[in-house]
Amino acid sequence: MASLKSALAYSSRVLTTLKKQTHVVYMKRTLLLSRLPLSKRADGRLVPLGRLSSSTAARAEKGEDSFLKWFLLLIPATTFGLGTWQVKRRQWKIQLINELTRLTTAEPIPLPLDPHELKSLEYRRVRVRGRYDHSQELYILPRSPVDPQKEAREAGSLSSSGETGANVITPFHCTDLGITILVNRGYVPRQKIRPETRMKGQVEDEVEVVGVVRLTETRKPFVPNNDVERNHWHYRDLEAMSSLTGAEPVFIDADFASTIPGGPIGGQTRVTLRNEHMQYIMTWYGLCAATSYMWFAKFIKKI
Repeated sequence: MASLKSALAYSSRVLTTLKKQTHVVYMKRTLLLSRLPLSKRADGRLVPLGRLSSSTAARAEKGEDSFLKWFLLLIPATTFGLGTWQVKRRQWKIQLINELTRLTTAEPIPLPLDPHELKSLEYRRVRVRGRYDHSQELYILPRSPVDPQKEAREAGSLSSSGETGANVITPFHCTDLGITILVNRGYVPRQKIRPETRMKGQVEDEVEVVGVVRLTETRKPFVPNNDVERNHWHYRDLEAMSSLTGAEPVFIDADFASTIPGGPIGGQTRVTLRNEHMQYIMTWYGLCAATSYMWFAKFIKKI
């Protein structure tokens, strides 16, 4: 019995001591917080600035994460937009190629005399009849022969056959229209540029020529200026060519069927256009898929 009383007394003393210590700790904490500056919250309550700073920092960090989350979402959204734009570009390019193919394979029409009508007929096939004036040949060089099948085989290669020459431009007097125009008879290799090396093709008789209407060109960057004195032309300047030869500023590319044996090879109109939009589509949509998954894994999946 005595031992029980002593145990109860000891427990009572321990509880009293713990209560006193807890009260002291509470008083110290109260004094410490009372020394901190207070800040008023939105609901009107006063809280220590330290506690408010911690919550403010947490909210700021959360706001930064939210901003980063939606900012990074711009990457897949942008790449998706670029991929869709390339789809539209590819559709436009296919329509343009089909239109050029239709114009260059349509039945030829008589060459119109109205200059304004001619401006709307580029790549349109026309038919003329007359005689060549070989004494005033012009040479556009350097040029390589147009061979669509060969160009398709060599597409993307780092090297090609390297064959170069010139396109022979000859004044052509249209007997049915009474005017002189310029005709690109076609391609000759470098060793056949001089007329005396291809006399068999220098016909004087009246011939019929089917060709494609071409308009004047503007000199592109890095393309040399035309050297009129040396008769070296690097781009199609109809005003200068017609002024030199006395012909009208009308220009046609003779087709392959109009080639005269022993003469320049006709059909030198390039109508093939680069259509690499499918590669761009795959690239942009691939980047969109990859960045979308990365964004999902970082901001959504972990939640």
